[in-house]
Amino acid sequence: MSYKALALQLTCQTINYCQTRDESEAAMLQTIERIERQIAASVGLLGRDTLLVVVPEFFLTGPPVDETVDQWREKAALDIDGRIYEALGAMVQRQQIYFSGNAYEQDPFFPELYFQTNFIIGPSGDVLLRYRRLNAMFTPTPHDVWELYLDAYGYDSLFPVVKTNIGNLACITSEDILFPEVARCLAMRGAEVLIHSTAEIGSPLLTQKNIAKQARAIENMAYVVSANSGGILGSVLPGNTTDGGSKIIDPRGTVLAEAAYGESIVANADIDLAALREFRQRPAAGNLLARQRLELYTESYNQRVVFPPNTLLSQPAERQHFMRTQQDVIKKLYS
Repeated sequence: MSYKALALQLTCQTINYCQTRDESEAAMLQTIERIERQIAASVGLLGRDTLLVVVPEFFLTGPPVDETVDQWREKAALDIDGRIYEALGAMVQRQQIYFSGNAYEQDPFFPELYFQTNFIIGPSGDVLLRYRRLNAMFTPTPHDVWELYLDAYGYDSLFPVVKTNIGNLACITSEDILFPEVARCLAMRGAEVLIHSTAEIGSPLLTQKNIAKQARAIENMAYVVSANSGGILGSVLPGNTTDGGSKIIDPRGTVLAEAAYGESIVANADIDLAALREFRQRPAAGNLLARQRLELYTESYNQRVVFPPNTLLSQPAERQHFMRTQQDVIKKLYS
């Protein structure tokens, strides 16, 4: 099977100016209406075989600036069964695509926190997969409440892969692309297309993330569909800091398509599942997944804890806490 994927490069409208939950949700609903018009026009131009559309990190809200965790949760973090997900589901059902994005999300098991979540919505309008960001600087992660998170959801929830008629899909959030273990764990669970919603520095030079995207594709013999923002509106940062470079990379690390700057549909390319599966089935030196000897590394990981789990079980999720924790880790690494 072959189909077209689109990394839709969008401007992200921030909601930092919003004072109430109703005001911020009204802004998100306006964003969804705008995106639906862009998706419909994009599919009309590129062709009805455009079955996967990926949008940037925090496309509905922008990132927090000086808000506390409590303030951002109240203003920006979506309810799992709330009206914003309902509106997204209805949009996707009307357009009959698979749609992946990234949002801040509340969780009933952790009412004092929020998580940054990548999701995939199918043509039925249902959320098929949720992936919570695992490596963050100032955002709570499952690792910060490790024991309780595993009790609530189990270990496999950390690395979800969904089997669909357009392949085995998985998500990676933003800087998680820099941590090779994340993509490898997804590949070991069958992921064929790694969906990467990001908001990153736009530069004509090779950035860390751009190198990582190609490396993850090669290492895991998988497609990478990476959607960056086309700028951020309403931020105190210069609006085009995170702008450009949305791309699609094939399992050999070849960049199939890449957008320049601003809103764009240039990052679109064919996903050839039959060729990918044949590639993975072929005995050859290039079949890197089949050459994995995972037992070589298990003991090295088990011997050392670098970043401690469970740090938010007894501490509030404040920026000062995240900074202190990283300072302690640095001392441990280099002492």
